[in-house]
Amino acid sequence: MGFALWVDVDNLQVWARGTHEYRPMGTAVVARTDQFRHRDFRQKRPLPAELEDSFVGFFGSLEEVNVRLRRKSPFRRRTTPANLRY
Repeated sequence: MGFALWVDVDNLQVWARGTHEYRPMGTAVVARTDQFRHRDFRQKRPLPAELEDSFVGFFGSLEEVNVRLRRKSPFRRRTTPANLRY
């Protein structure tokens, strides 16, 4: 499993795109104060283009993503890697 994470600071949302055994799980969005669950991911949900410069990083599990969300420190955002753009 693997998860990529983006933060929309304007709308206080966090977006994640997940894979499971090299198959796409889809994309999920939750409020900045919420936590991700497997049922949040949808295959047909697109990642907004305006998040291009809001990439946070890669995580090995959904629990790692949620642990990072519980930390109150600010996110270091950067440009989305080319292999994640579509």
